[in-house]
Amino acid sequence: QVQLVETGGGLVEAGGSLRLSCLVTGSSDMSHLAWYRQAPGKRREFVAAIFSSGSTNYLDVVKGRFTISKDNARNTVVLQMNSLKSEDTGVYYCWNKGAWGHGTQVTVSS
Repeated sequence: QVQLVETGGGLVEAGGSLRLSCLVTGSSDMSHLAWYRQAPGKRREFVAAIFSSGSTNYLDVVKGRFTISKDNARNTVVLQMNSLKSEDTGVYYCWNKGAWGHGTQVTVSS
């Protein structure tokens, strides 16, 4: 059973940075890992993904500001978020093979 636990959220001023981590356990396939987010009153949206090849995909509005990476030895996927904006506020979720974490809150004050 895949379990994902996100950490690293918090309150930050606009222009600041946060580093989110997701510990993945029980997964036999970590070839595709992703981060999603859900802002208040909005649908959950894709933010970033990383594949076993090392290739990555990003939501257009976070390109150049967010970086996804993974540490295979620690079964962890990381989302480094820089130059944060108020519109980045939301709950950030880790995803792997149809399983979701409980999310971590990111709040960016303007």
